[in-house]
Amino acid sequence: MKKSGVIIGVLMLVMSGVAFTNKFDGKSMVIVLNDSLRILYAQDPKNWPAPWVDAGVNWEELGLLPRDSNLAKTLANPKVILGKTLFFDPRLSGSNQISCATCHEPDLSWGDGRTLSIGHDHLPGTRNTNSLLNIGLFKELFWDGRSKSLEDQAINPIATLHEMNQEPPALGYKLSKIEGYKPLFEAAYGDERINLDRIVDALATFQRTIRSRKSRFDEFIEGRYTRMTDLEIEGLHLFRTKARCINCHNGPLMSDQKYHNLGLTYYGRKYEDLGRYLVTEDPEDVGKFRTPSLRDVMRTRPWMHNGLFDEIEGILNMYIAGMPQPRPTEAQKSDPLFPKTDTLLKPLDINQHEKKALMAFLEAITTSPTRVERPILPK
Repeated sequence: MKKSGVIIGVLMLVMSGVAFTNKFDGKSMVIVLNDSLRILYAQDPKNWPAPWVDAGVNWEELGLLPRDSNLAKTLANPKVILGKTLFFDPRLSGSNQISCATCHEPDLSWGDGRTLSIGHDHLPGTRNTNSLLNIGLFKELFWDGRSKSLEDQAINPIATLHEMNQEPPALGYKLSKIEGYKPLFEAAYGDERINLDRIVDALATFQRTIRSRKSRFDEFIEGRYTRMTDLEIEGLHLFRTKARCINCHNGPLMSDQKYHNLGLTYYGRKYEDLGRYLVTEDPEDVGKFRTPSLRDVMRTRPWMHNGLFDEIEGILNMYIAGMPQPRPTEAQKSDPLFPKTDTLLKPLDINQHEKKALMAFLEAITTSPTRVERPILPK
């Protein structure tokens, strides 16, 4: 069989979604597969092979994040400048020692790198800190979706004992005693009045500017088709097909912004966390947590709501195994709160090479952090 005929045949297999598990002559097979996948993906995403998506899943193709075409002007907005100053100011906390940036450090891709957050009096939190990258694009916030806006979200960490431990109603009065804040508030709002509404509004305005940098994957989508390696393109294809990642990690954010139970509820045991159920009180939400974005994923470790995984291979191994699938005892069968692992999770036929390809793709969607200059705090 001539090489051209082999490529055409392989292309047909790829387009039909058939997994490549057979070999015909070793090294040349790999070359043909790499060439064929590059041909298929070096085009507009709307022409990519159909993904393997389960029935009933509303999905969106992977794509580019919206960009601010006038970012320099946005960052010079007085309200953004005020919000950034507040974000880095530890005086927003009761102890004057903890700022928003304590748990959302720009150099750590706007997370803190800890299993669980640490706050006031070094008290540990109960969940892993979410990165703030692209936070303005999410419809609901926190792992359990308890906040609908960044303005509402800001009050929670300010008030919580094991975070900033500051009485929100007293914060405006506290900051009004800092003379240097008055001109910043006047520039942002037209007068020097300082209150909680303006504080959280400015914080939210600044946080909406926190975006991922353009990744090599983004450049690939834009037409720079040499920006991804053969192994990374193979990982992209697996991500969209037999690895089943796109069922939950889709769209420009690589998140469906929905809630899923991954089998990590620890129901009835130490570390139990009932997730979204604590917000909705709907038994169907027991153990469900919001799908995180995979943008810059290799720099936002540790992963999961409880920071359980610090190595990407370990987390892939769990997904390949189908994640934990707890089975109720006889006594638990009548328990309406017994958690049910999402049916989208099932064992995967992924070999070691394919796992490496998936990890390579995750590197292609990860960028180095933006260097952020700390503001000079008002006196």
